[in-house]
Amino acid sequence: MSRPAVPALASPYDPDARWSAKGDDLFWCGYKIHLTETCHAPAEAEAEGCLRVPAPNLITDVHTTDATVPDVKATDQIQKNLTEREVKPAEHYLDSGYPSADLVTAAAGQGITMVTPLLADHSPQAKAAEGFDKSAFHIDWKARQVHCPEGSTSAGWYPVTQHGRDAIVIDFARTDCRPCPSRTKCTSSVRGTRMLTLRPRELHERTATARAEQDTESWRTKYALRAGVEGTVNQALDVTGIRRARYRSLPKVRVQHAFSATALNVVRLDAWWTTDPLRKPRTSRLERLSYRLAG
Repeated sequence: MSRPAVPALASPYDPDARWSAKGDDLFWCGYKIHLTETCHAPAEAEAEGCLRVPAPNLITDVHTTDATVPDVKATDQIQKNLTEREVKPAEHYLDSGYPSADLVTAAAGQGITMVTPLLADHSPQAKAAEGFDKSAFHIDWKARQVHCPEGSTSAGWYPVTQHGRDAIVIDFARTDCRPCPSRTKCTSSVRGTRMLTLRPRELHERTATARAEQDTESWRTKYALRAGVEGTVNQALDVTGIRRARYRSLPKVRVQHAFSATALNVVRLDAWWTTDPLRKPRTSRLERLSYRLAG
């Protein structure tokens, strides 16, 4: 009889802390924080038309998890939090670690458009940028058939479940693939036949549309708005020292992160409320004295 694995302790001081890594040069023992803030497109800022500084971006959600939890696992909960607080976004800008075809489709059903780069096709043909990737095949969803670039029709259409997700496996006949003059551009399998794995129609079509959009210059310009959140992370590091957990255990660290986000909002609101370009800047008595001495 087997027993469930017990997570290995990463720190003798905090049983909830875990080791994690990002890239090849960033390693840490602790937790992971996800910050969500409001954002205004340049057109919106101009539309405000005021002679004062546009309204600041404010943090609307702080989500803290174990360091080993992938970003994509946090997306759904973050959107639920925003919806419960009645600040559900019409557009949600995220980096490539947060989306999946399932999440993008589910969010759209809730009225949320996820503006985020979906991961590209990982097939050998797509990686090599030559040969026939999935986009080269024509899918007839009603007939449950797929037609290859050389005109052959698939021999099998098999709905399956892979890693807990619905998928469709497409198989082509050996009699079509082996004598095909483009076989080397299509497959390198020992069997000599091409197989495709598709998601259900809605997910497949939404993914294809999103990948086509993110290759346009207009989409890249729009997505540049997300870069502002990196400044928020840097401000959190500089102002509140959020990178260092001051307490032990995940529940207490979550409270610390919530207080840090609140502090950033107060700092931003104070800067906005006390900035008025129509009013001459005030100077302290010490500054006025220094001006007189300099004169």
